[in-house]
Amino acid sequence: MNENGTRAVILMNLGSPDSTSIPDVRKYLMEFLMDGRVIDYPYILRSILVGGLIVPFRAARSAKAYQSIWTKEGSPLIVNTKQLQAAVQPDVIESVHVAMRYGNPGMKETYKTIVEQHPAVNEVLIIPMYPHYAMSSYETAVEYAKQIHKKYKFPFTIKFIKPFFDQEDYIHALTESIRPFVQQPFDHFLFSYHGIPERHVLKSDPTKSHCLQSPDCCEAHSIAHSTCYRHQCLRTSSLVAEKLQLKPGKYSFAFQSRLGRSEWLKPYSVVRLEEMPAEGIKKLVMVCPAFVSDCLETLEEIAEEGRDVFLKAGGEQFTLIPCLNVHPLWVATLSRWIRETAGADQSMIYS
Repeated sequence: MNENGTRAVILMNLGSPDSTSIPDVRKYLMEFLMDGRVIDYPYILRSILVGGLIVPFRAARSAKAYQSIWTKEGSPLIVNTKQLQAAVQPDVIESVHVAMRYGNPGMKETYKTIVEQHPAVNEVLIIPMYPHYAMSSYETAVEYAKQIHKKYKFPFTIKFIKPFFDQEDYIHALTESIRPFVQQPFDHFLFSYHGIPERHVLKSDPTKSHCLQSPDCCEAHSIAHSTCYRHQCLRTSSLVAEKLQLKPGKYSFAFQSRLGRSEWLKPYSVVRLEEMPAEGIKKLVMVCPAFVSDCLETLEEIAEEGRDVFLKAGGEQFTLIPCLNVHPLWVATLSRWIRETAGADQSMIYS
């Protein structure tokens, strides 16, 4: 805790099912996919689509996927986030907690824990574990945290760390976590980000006239970039590539985890993995910067399924770089942000 016990911190991540059983996975998928910022259709249509079509057919398959990555300690995402909490705690005087947007530990329970264990707390700093702004990730996490805070009248104020896609400390930590993997010979480096529907990008554009309106929209200056997921992903890629001195043509980006038939951000990672060997790319190095903690989308979708696609298409060497997890530079970065936001520097605060 800080000197007078008035401040606490929450690391807020996506979440996971409580177990790999089909009922637990079904419950988790219902909560996740019924979020109106994830599947942004009217409630009745969303209920029919999610409850009647997606979850009944997806639950068993998702349960099997989770089983392939589950550890003795539980869900990798939960385990990694709690390990990060434990690594950060000794470096700061605030009490550090963990909460998930979906599943457990939930935001309400974490707020209650803070009140019960540290009744003098009057401010909570929430750090969404999303480097990039998207309505289906960062925005829903922030709005949900606000909703629970208001609904149950918790006796402290809340603040949020902004998306940190281009923040110097984050870029440095990400770059240095990658560097050892690019010392070996490779043909190409692929940045793979979680995909979102194109309509989400359009909805998040405050100008309603910039995003996806031209081939160079992400390079042309605009206030839309503050909430443009695509721009922020490209910016992370270019900053890291510059620090690693990757030459143009030696690296690219793509988007994974498409759901449904609507148009999502392109190119699609799975398509590129299948195409690359025919283009002469036999040795591939990948990283997934949209995630700071390894999870289903990295450990199963890319490390298992993506690897198989690439190798079956003629690839010879596939290397997936782990997420930041508890990398020492990432731990130091989070600790520094917590200390800095306790003082006069509020530049990283989103309200």
